[in-house]
Amino acid sequence: MSTLVTSPGATVAAGATRAPSLWAQRLPIAAVVLALFGWLLWSVSSRQALLLLVGVGLGWGLAAARFGFTTGWRILVEQRDPSGVYGQIILLALLAAVSMPMLAHFPETHAALGPPSISLLVGAFVFGLCMQIADGCGSGTLYKAGLGVPLNMAILPMFAIGSFLGSVQLNDWLALGALEPVGLVDRLGAWPALGATLVALAVVAAGVAAWTGKGLRGVPRRWLWGALVLALVAALNLFIAGQPWGAVYG
Repeated sequence: MSTLVTSPGATVAAGATRAPSLWAQRLPIAAVVLALFGWLLWSVSSRQALLLLVGVGLGWGLAAARFGFTTGWRILVEQRDPSGVYGQIILLALLAAVSMPMLAHFPETHAALGPPSISLLVGAFVFGLCMQIADGCGSGTLYKAGLGVPLNMAILPMFAIGSFLGSVQLNDWLALGALEPVGLVDRLGAWPALGATLVALAVVAAGVAAWTGKGLRGVPRRWLWGALVLALVAALNLFIAGQPWGAVYG
């Protein structure tokens, strides 16, 4: 079979068709997003149109960096690899540094405060167990389903049904016992609240480092730039929507 030279050191078989470039493959979905953005801007509101782009940014950051909340803790427990947990700690630190002053200075922004309760302990255990089995939390399930992963495409409708049933029974669960929500920004002010948050995150990071014997050196870059991208886009979500990013809160 004859070949055609396409570049120094590279050849393709004569008559073979080139695979479409990555950008060409993405053009249809980009066109759909732009069309939906234009429709929201025209017929709904600029806020909803911007939030669409925020959602796309969050999905891109999660998928491109392969940033996983479930995965980070799994590899920490199974392999004593702290990379994912360090990435999450950096994400929380960066986002706190931006969002806490924003919550203090812009009254139209609101923290997502929930009551410490028995239902929180039960729900956290069930959620943690199931997301390890499903290999994805709320955001992980959404972006993996968007990527076409069959397991997560099957899990997504069940996630929605479970969230709905939980919301229907919420008052019954809260009746088991709950405390008043505590907002550090409201109680302490922006900068003391930020300081307390950073100290708490540093304690967690030190504990992880002591248990694994590994520091921040050697953490894959995708965890670091993924944390930066997600922190910036999540801060935009708070500024535009007036409430924090919540994968399944709605």
